[in-house]
Amino acid sequence: MNQKLKEKILESVSAVLPITGIVLLLSILLVPVELGIMVMFLVGAILLVIGMGFFQLGAEMSMTPLGEGIGVQISKARRIPLIFLIGFSMGAIITISEPDLQVLAEQVPGIPNLTLILTVAVGVGIFLAVAILRILFQINLSTILIVLYTALIGVSFLVSRDFLAVAFDSGGVTTGPMTVPFIMAMGVGLASVRGDKNASSDSFGLVALSSVGPILAVLILGMFFSPGETAYSGAVVADVGTTRDVVKEFLFDMPPYMKEVLISLVPVAIVFALFQRFTRRYPRRQVKRIAVGFAYTYLGLVLFLCGVNVGFAPLGALLGEEIASEAWRWLLVPIGMLIGYYIVKAEPAIQVLNRQVEGVTNGSVSARAMNRCMSWGVAASVGLSMMRVLTGLPIQYIIIPGYLIALLLSRYVPRMFVGIAFDSGGVASGPMTTTFLLPLSIGACQATGGNLMTDAFGVVALVALTPLIAIQLMGILYQYKLRVTERIAVREAEIPVMDSAADDIIEFEEEDGDGGQS
Repeated sequence: MNQKLKEKILESVSAVLPITGIVLLLSILLVPVELGIMVMFLVGAILLVIGMGFFQLGAEMSMTPLGEGIGVQISKARRIPLIFLIGFSMGAIITISEPDLQVLAEQVPGIPNLTLILTVAVGVGIFLAVAILRILFQINLSTILIVLYTALIGVSFLVSRDFLAVAFDSGGVTTGPMTVPFIMAMGVGLASVRGDKNASSDSFGLVALSSVGPILAVLILGMFFSPGETAYSGAVVADVGTTRDVVKEFLFDMPPYMKEVLISLVPVAIVFALFQRFTRRYPRRQVKRIAVGFAYTYLGLVLFLCGVNVGFAPLGALLGEEIASEAWRWLLVPIGMLIGYYIVKAEPAIQVLNRQVEGVTNGSVSARAMNRCMSWGVAASVGLSMMRVLTGLPIQYIIIPGYLIALLLSRYVPRMFVGIAFDSGGVASGPMTTTFLLPLSIGACQATGGNLMTDAFGVVALVALTPLIAIQLMGILYQYKLRVTERIAVREAEIPVMDSAADDIIEFEEEDGDGGQS
């Protein structure tokens, strides 16, 4: 166990170190930062590293076996209403438990927090149930995504422009560190019972459809609410003078996150207790292991969220505001792209997805290749987000063409890559996006005097969009390489046959010659 934890923490260091280095360079070269703020950032980075390590190990020990177990049991059920009810309940419970959703709800004016959270939970619940039925009935994912996104784009024209960015953001924040490990493991469990050739491909897509539900639900909600300019208060930069002040700041801010994560985990723990009570699926030793996994998940998320919110978010807002206030504000676009490229590697749920992809494809699509592809996609999306902040470009001018391109590609890429790509979009927009990139965008928007609702919000939505295109392009390249490899293999197999045939001809001629002489 200690060795595994050490491995996870070392992986976290390699993921967090680049973004920490970039911020340090920016603070030296472009935006001088007070020493106290920088110390807060560095302590936050340390908590983030330790938190990611504990979370990844905890999710592997608890969320993954629980999700797979529930997926296997659902696939054995014969009644469609029961399957739908279980899928809806699990989707709603896990969404209400998602910390990222609480963060977004706090930022949206004009709508009570509970109303927004319940709306998103209903959307995820319905579409998770639809995703489960899709796997069981082997419905093509590309077809159902085209239908749903066409409906989504149609509804978007009926909603206030001020509400669009928030609605699309909601689809990204719902698939965060709590939701992704559970839902993806459920997909593996559902597909494992089938055992046909498309089973592994169909294990992906649950996160994709679960991301569509909240967008559609919040768009419909937007027909009844018309939020004005946001009352966003911004991340508060702590006034610290000594190392004792830094420690006090983190210790003072940690209890709310302890409560928040506990509230998030309790419903999932209750689901596990009820599932074990009625199915007796796990032996006593594994029950203890899952319980320890829940404890690691709790500790990891508390440290991660505290480090990111207290250490990272204030500096993100400060950097955005300071850079956008300068004459060289357009540097915000390449700087945003550089941050986006590296920040995606620090998202805990992305590592869960990448490992599952590597396992399902037997290493054909490595975690490293997924990381690289996701990084380029998120870099492009953050660059577009910063450009929107500086120019006020409406989000639908990017979102609608982007989804149309992604849906068009889905008709030409291998079936497995459609599910991986649309899952990756939801996974990429996690807590690092909402607590660093969103404050960066908001800080820049405040400096330029833009409209926060239309210009600053939407960064989560764009981060969720570009991996859809990037991963599918990787799928096309993968398909091309596979065909080239097959052709080479066929040619190599034909060469010995031809050589053998030539040898037979020579041998026949020699025998024929001997016969003539005799």
